[in-house]
Amino acid sequence: MSGGNSGFSEAGLRRLREVLAGHVESERIPRVVALVSRSGQTHVEAIGTMRHEGGAPMRRDTIFRMAFTSKPVTTAAAMVLLDECKLRLDEPVDPWLPELADRRVLKRPDGPLEETVPARRPITVRDLLTSTFGLGMDFDLPASSIRAATFERLDYSVTSGPAPDPDEWMRCLGELPLSHQPGERWQYDLGSEVLGVLVARVTGQPLETFLRDRILDPLGMKDTAFHVPACKIDRLPPLYGPDPQTGDFLVWDEAETGRSSRPPAFQGAGGGLVSTVDDYHAYFQMLLNQGVHGSERILSRPAVELMTTNRLTPEQQAARAGMYRGIAHLTVGQAQQGGWGFGMAVRTQRGDHTPIGQFGWDGGTGTTAYADPDNQLTGILLTQVGMSTPDSARLIHDFWTTLYQAIDH
Repeated sequence: MSGGNSGFSEAGLRRLREVLAGHVESERIPRVVALVSRSGQTHVEAIGTMRHEGGAPMRRDTIFRMAFTSKPVTTAAAMVLLDECKLRLDEPVDPWLPELADRRVLKRPDGPLEETVPARRPITVRDLLTSTFGLGMDFDLPASSIRAATFERLDYSVTSGPAPDPDEWMRCLGELPLSHQPGERWQYDLGSEVLGVLVARVTGQPLETFLRDRILDPLGMKDTAFHVPACKIDRLPPLYGPDPQTGDFLVWDEAETGRSSRPPAFQGAGGGLVSTVDDYHAYFQMLLNQGVHGSERILSRPAVELMTTNRLTPEQQAARAGMYRGIAHLTVGQAQQGGWGFGMAVRTQRGDHTPIGQFGWDGGTGTTAYADPDNQLTGILLTQVGMSTPDSARLIHDFWTTLYQAIDH
């Protein structure tokens, strides 16, 4: 335990530790590192061991695969380009992403891939930032032809193998029709990946190079990257995906021999980062400070406001909530009660302990990171247990419930 009087009650912080420890003691979550911060004071818990069968204890500087929690950080690279007028929100992306020019759109989202109509307008930067460019995960249509084709050509998750280089990935994307007209419907994930390619092409640099120069290094995020170098690999635990029937721990990705141990051909802005609680704390604190870190401005205040306030129409937001209703163990938190800003969720309804205005996101490897401007609070919880069972989602839910109960004044 670290930290002092941070606007949390001592009893509340003890309860937080007890709840986290209970999840670890259940043997369903091998380890967890949590950071909570309020009004300039920070409290950290590191519980459990690197492997589910034991081994080295967890440490504050343990490195985690952030999965989809990467999105709030990588989006900042595009916001820098908007601040510098190298990108404009409502201009087409065709000059940099010709693979997305002259789009065709399915007549019906659940229809055959051959039945299309022309797109009513080009895809814009705003469409990518809001995940409304016309293609992505759609949990409403699990058996559709476009979903199957998207997974076959574009998926590069831990269980399906590495992605090709960005140009080849974009070529494959360009061969698919859109499932919805640009700007019409919120669909998850692919917009962030395309945004990362856009940043690389506009800057003429790999995404990580630009992100490090403009965001990571100025914030001191020394352990955030798209892979873990050999000199730090001992700080990366394995990633587990419990068997949905038995609960047995299956290794999805090892440390020394796994995918995170080497630079990827495709630097996935949607889910490819590794990081630590302190690195993410620095980033979310910068957002709470309206783009300022120490004496240095990282992002303009308007850029932060665009990222951290809801950008969806009521119709888009209803579709977003609807996509998650059938996925019971993923409906905790923002999935059911949030809108979407640029690259992250924004709480727009209050149905539990979490207040309206909180922003951030969760990751399928058991990660969650949000900031709350009203309470000047940041919470980050990291484990490496995939969402194949409800255990990680329940841990995340209990973390946020207990954290908000711990607020003292």
